[in-house]
Amino acid sequence: GLIRYLMRHRHTTPFEMVEFKFHVKLPIFVARQWIRHRTANVNEYSGRYSILEDEFYIPERDVLAEQSTSNKQGRENVLPEGEAKLIQSKIKQHSDLSYALYEFFLNEDENEDMERHKLARELSRIVIPTNVYTQWYWKIDLHNLFHFLSLRLDEHAQYEIREYAKIMGEMVKAFVPVAYEAFEDYRLNSGNFSGLEIDAFKRLFSDKKLKMKAIEEACEGAGFKNKREKSEFIHKLTRIFGEIK
Repeated sequence: GLIRYLMRHRHTTPFEMVEFKFHVKLPIFVARQWIRHRTANVNEYSGRYSILEDEFYIPERDVLAEQSTSNKQGRENVLPEGEAKLIQSKIKQHSDLSYALYEFFLNEDENEDMERHKLARELSRIVIPTNVYTQWYWKIDLHNLFHFLSLRLDEHAQYEIREYAKIMGEMVKAFVPVAYEAFEDYRLNSGNFSGLEIDAFKRLFSDKKLKMKAIEEACEGAGFKNKREKSEFIHKLTRIFGEIK
């Protein structure tokens, strides 16, 4: 009951006392989106210190889609099979060529006929595309992790980062099931009404009269966890419908 109350009323400090640390392997273009969540501690694999692995993200056919006409940062219709296969082939070809050039700059092959200097790793990596995989440790408190999940589990989030968020959500749910249920009820699957929207509701339903019995039945069917949740819901209804008998 306390955890649900804290989540419901946005008392975040107790959730900030819980921390998660993830070891994540992800394409660089996804990492660039991810890093916008600036409330975490990040320690990323260094391409200056180590040699990047020859591993690249090639999208599956069913996620290769054309540019959305209504959302400048989204996609919509899946491409025809022939076009999708061509794009997959082009991505793989480009990835292979770029990694071959990267290896050429590194000059790690001791069997080379021509003796060359090794270009510094921090410079050699500039030819690698953003679909190469990097790795990092990502540590964050539960409050800010819930914020991350609320954004990245949204249907408007990019598919690739949303897939990571789904797995992380299941992991969080396994460790803190009560808090995660509260997060689902009051953040992930909820919505807020503005002052203007509440005023519109008042005007729309000004002639409607609710009965307490009907509300009690609705609350029981919805699965409210305790009397306090139900009383807070009824209080919200009175702001729109006035006194309820």
